[in-house]
Amino acid sequence: MSEPQSGPRPLDGVPKQLEIAARAAAIALEAGALIRGYFERGVATEYKGDVDLVTEADRASEKLITERLSAAFPDHGIYGEEGARRRIDNEYRWYVDPLDGTTNFAHGFPVFCVSLGLERRPPGLAAGEDGELVAGVIYDPTRDELFSAQKGQGAWLNGRRVHVSGTSHLAEALLATGFPSRKRHASPNIHFYQEFTMRSHGVRRAGAAALDLAYTACGRLDGFWEFNLNPWDTAAGALMVQEAGGSITGFDGAPFRLNSREVLASNGLLDDEMMALFADMFAGRGLQPIPTPAEFAAARARGAG
Repeated sequence: MSEPQSGPRPLDGVPKQLEIAARAAAIALEAGALIRGYFERGVATEYKGDVDLVTEADRASEKLITERLSAAFPDHGIYGEEGARRRIDNEYRWYVDPLDGTTNFAHGFPVFCVSLGLERRPPGLAAGEDGELVAGVIYDPTRDELFSAQKGQGAWLNGRRVHVSGTSHLAEALLATGFPSRKRHASPNIHFYQEFTMRSHGVRRAGAAALDLAYTACGRLDGFWEFNLNPWDTAAGALMVQEAGGSITGFDGAPFRLNSREVLASNGLLDDEMMALFADMFAGRGLQPIPTPAEFAAARARGAG
């Protein structure tokens, strides 16, 4: 299949002072136009592993992004989801998700994005240590929403500065989470989903972690948690949450790590309640068991009697 041709819109959604983010945003817009074209025409899908999907759009987007980043930032490294590894020992490193939400994309569900996050790794930093997140861009091509952030310059959506929500009680909060596409049986998140659903205003599971973080940054969501993400899922969104006035940590409040084994993002006002629930659940305290189908059927039968 030939690559669909669809040009990006003019770059008008990033303030001029966000120099690095603005240059990356132009690349994200171009990649977003590319994958939107594939989405409109349909793509061939294959699997990488048992259930993880990859499409020709993922690969074409990563190829474009890698070429454009290498031209715009020739001294920067690139670490991409689909295998791009360029100059990763350099001081600056881009984490690239060329199509976050591939499962949605492959099924025609219009929730997916391009995510580019930049880390600065000063000389001498150990391989297992995190550097500093300095810029991030997330572009949703189906809604034409461009989220951008640069360290010390705030978080922005289509040229408008955004902030996290002011919701201060978990019972009034709208949250989001996600579930792994592989090894689902090994993830305990269904239990956390149950408990947070019962204690909050609702939990959404849209299938694109980068957008969940962007939505937390702009106040559409009050909090987000997930297990076992990757640096390309979170690098851009983590900076956006911080620059929008929110917090991002581990489930116990430990500093956020780019390995993203545990990610808890919020407006900062919900941290105590959310962390306390995580602590109780990991300790087995105060859990409300999920009724089995047989228990529900028995209760329903008693109610009809």
